[in-house]
Amino acid sequence: MKLLKKVQNKLTYVRIIALGYLLVIAAGTLLLLLPGATRAGEKTDFLTALFTATTATCVTGLVVADTGTHFTTFGHVIILCMIQIGGLGFMTMGMLFAMFLKKKITLRTRGLLQESMNGLQMGGIVRLVRMVLRGTALIELFGAAVLAIRFIPVFGVGKGIFYGIFHSVSAFCNAGIDLMGGYTGQYSSFVGFYDDILINVVLMALIIVGGIGFFVWDDIKRKKFHLKKYMLHTKMTLFMTAALLIGGTLIYWIFERNHLLADMNLKDQILASAFSSVTARTAGFNTIDTGALTGASKLFTIVLMFIGGSPGSTAGGVKTVTIMVLLVYVWSNLRASKGVNIFHRRMDDDVIRKASNVVVISALMAVTASIFICFLQPRLPVEDVLFEVFSAIGTVGMTTGITRELCTASRIIIILLMYCGRIGSMSFALSFTERRKVAPVQLPVEKIMIG
Repeated sequence: MKLLKKVQNKLTYVRIIALGYLLVIAAGTLLLLLPGATRAGEKTDFLTALFTATTATCVTGLVVADTGTHFTTFGHVIILCMIQIGGLGFMTMGMLFAMFLKKKITLRTRGLLQESMNGLQMGGIVRLVRMVLRGTALIELFGAAVLAIRFIPVFGVGKGIFYGIFHSVSAFCNAGIDLMGGYTGQYSSFVGFYDDILINVVLMALIIVGGIGFFVWDDIKRKKFHLKKYMLHTKMTLFMTAALLIGGTLIYWIFERNHLLADMNLKDQILASAFSSVTARTAGFNTIDTGALTGASKLFTIVLMFIGGSPGSTAGGVKTVTIMVLLVYVWSNLRASKGVNIFHRRMDDDVIRKASNVVVISALMAVTASIFICFLQPRLPVEDVLFEVFSAIGTVGMTTGITRELCTASRIIIILLMYCGRIGSMSFALSFTERRKVAPVQLPVEKIMIG
């Protein structure tokens, strides 16, 4: 009993969440190793199964075996379940079963839900989870129904409906895993539908709605269109999402209009640019050849992948609000303003410290991983390695095509990055450390030179 209590005390909320994702990945790996999960003539070794289970659970989208042609329908269902669990969080899915079995939600469970969803407070977290589960079901079903309208004429009724469901869930959860390998060629994603307005708009809408965050959902639901009444978090999320979408679309169009988009009409150019802008922030689908992007577009995509979606959502990255906090902080310092103010509100110093930690830890992980992969495989172009690494830690799933060329050690590094990206780089670091009490007596201050 004493040993059990000691273990429970060491299992903080962050560690439980990290362990939970590990268990889901382990279960998914074992299921994908079953003979019925792989098509005849294909072979799924342990590392391929582990990589696929990780990319699905961590809603990333990087693959070493084409999902559509390598796995059977049974394998696709396993991957779909992992995407759903990884997108909403295993604690949220656990809450669904608890509600179904009419179990009492304990205080510890509420704390875990708050930590899992990156909530601001514990109060109302159960109500929020219920709203999220209902909203997710409705949105994914609607997306599946609309996508099926396009897929049924191409793939038939049964396959068309399943493809609608799979890609609706994958888009909403910002996973970017697709089954289009057998239609437009392996690893081609939605390149064959680059000019299809319905598919493009539905996928973009699902990605954005899943990526703005569940707390933003709740705020908009309660306050409708009274923008002035929105929480500061909601205002910052919506502002950054709109700015990145519009700005990203314009920049992609400028960089690629005389290159990849040269043979398209203006409508298709704008559609492809908008899709690239949306999907680069953790979704991972693509309608143009990512590997053929110009150097400027690749670097810009890396920036978008690093930023990612918004806090408390299905998306990854360091998050839109984190970047906005740091930008406002720097701007305030340049203007010598008193306090860091935005939208007539002042931001707390702890928020700025946390934002700095998240960005620095994520950047250090990405750079360190890039150095190791470049050392292990010196023939790989540095920009492609950087692209792959930032795609993994941002749980994006976009690639220039080098994923299948990675050696065993490099693949393990990418697996670790995807895992860190899903639970959060800062949370991953905290899971190995204990929060110590701050000493009442502090060390003397001494000035140093900066810049």
